[in-house]
Amino acid sequence: MVTCNIDQRGKKVRLVIGAMLEATGLGLGVLWYLGMVPPETVWLSAGLWSVGMFMVLEGIFGWCALRAMGVKTPI
Repeated sequence: MVTCNIDQRGKKVRLVIGAMLEATGLGLGVLWYLGMVPPETVWLSAGLWSVGMFMVLEGIFGWCALRAMGVKTPI
């Protein structure tokens, strides 16, 4: 398993931003399904949802992929 490398504030930030990205991705997906946006938007929707889900998992596990690779993040 992964070891915790972020504090409570970092977890909260990742959970909130991840949830917002997921909601945006789902919203774009619904708009695409209803035919209100161009067909290419489905890729943006899938990407936003995937990144959001990954960030939520980072927040849950308390692990940051960038920090694990040595990048210094402010939060």
